[in-house]
Amino acid sequence: MESKHPVGIELETLKILELALNRLSSGFQELDSFRPEPVDVTKLESVLLEVADRMKDNFPYFHPQYAGQIMKPPHPAARLAYMLSLYINPNNHALDGGRASSYMEKEAVAMIAGMYGWEKFIGHLTSGGTMANLEGLWVSGLLNPGRLIVASSQSHYTHERMSKLLGLPFRKVAVDHSAKMSIPDLQKMLDTEDVGTVVATVGTTAAGMVDPIPEILKLQEKYHFRIHVDAAYGGYFALARNLAPATQEIFDHLTEVDSIVVDPHKHGMQPFGCGCVLFKDPTVGRFYKHDSPYTYFTSDELHLGEISLECSHPGAAAVALWATQKMVPPVRGGELSDSMEKGRRAALSFHEKLKSDRRFMTPFDPDLDIVIWAPVASSVSEASGMSRKLFEEAQKNQLHLALADLPVDFFDLRETGMAKDEDHIVCLRSVLMKPEHEDWLGRIWDILDRSAENIGL
Repeated sequence: MESKHPVGIELETLKILELALNRLSSGFQELDSFRPEPVDVTKLESVLLEVADRMKDNFPYFHPQYAGQIMKPPHPAARLAYMLSLYINPNNHALDGGRASSYMEKEAVAMIAGMYGWEKFIGHLTSGGTMANLEGLWVSGLLNPGRLIVASSQSHYTHERMSKLLGLPFRKVAVDHSAKMSIPDLQKMLDTEDVGTVVATVGTTAAGMVDPIPEILKLQEKYHFRIHVDAAYGGYFALARNLAPATQEIFDHLTEVDSIVVDPHKHGMQPFGCGCVLFKDPTVGRFYKHDSPYTYFTSDELHLGEISLECSHPGAAAVALWATQKMVPPVRGGELSDSMEKGRRAALSFHEKLKSDRRFMTPFDPDLDIVIWAPVASSVSEASGMSRKLFEEAQKNQLHLALADLPVDFFDLRETGMAKDEDHIVCLRSVLMKPEHEDWLGRIWDILDRSAENIGL
């Protein structure tokens, strides 16, 4: 239903929440009559209006003119289901605390695993990609104790941090000129180091690039390491049908890796606090075994708390994800698939506009829906300064971008004659992950063009 609010904060579906709450309440009619402690409605209204005023101090993450960080508004089904669930406030640590929501989590996670062709697996939701990656590396460390964990220099910093937390050795592998893990450099490391786990990134945070998993799989046959895939950002692109052939081949091989992390709170349109970790071998569940008789006493079934490092975790997140996937199933050719493809088309179109404009330079074609570019200047340091100025000017004109500090070797400076006086360059970055971005590209470009003129670019 189309919003009547001019900036796009959807309100109409709130009417459905009251209907759903009445339906939920009818399931507990056999209980003795009970009324909770009364709420001071006048005070509640005052507090919530104050909250609304405080929340105005935010960037418009929900709007197409926000194209900076990885921020995507939750689906209306996710918002409403999350709110509805909070009236029960289930805890998916054990069936005692979240019976319905635990089953919904298992069903929702199975649908995510299905995106990668996994029918036999073990997995669960987490508070986000950091916790999910922690569990992936923890299992890897138990299976390959003391052996090195490696990830590309463009991987998320969480891998090095979590390795330190787990007491596991960690090394970074160099990347090629497309910001992807360098296979020759990985091979050299495998020849000289005892590598137990290779972390392959599917959608790097800065540039949205995808590591060459088919080549990593070939090396695995010889060197016998585990492959953990951090697809926290790019995992849902398994649904897209308009990837470049080389990128599509990478997604086609995800069925062969050992573990995968994906964040539904990114492209899965969930509120923040919803990550997912999947293990291809269900027997790794043995590492989670613990004795907690005070929470497991009504069922012999496997509790989610028995396959998770986290104990309490919100059933509301599972309910929201389940409801969203009921509305927009994560299958190829569906509405969610179309949404991913729109973001991809928007990124390709925006990239082509930047390439054809002599004021800007781009390092490589986008793999997914993140675009990186920088202003052309006489030197790298000057270009970095112009990036910062353009970022600030665009923000004044209500176009919200992001900045990224990347190796200057990603760019071909010969075409621009730019002096390489620094090794890194501050770039501009756009995350075109909202399906509306495709239709808003004209407006986005107009603001960018005007902002560039205003700073003398």
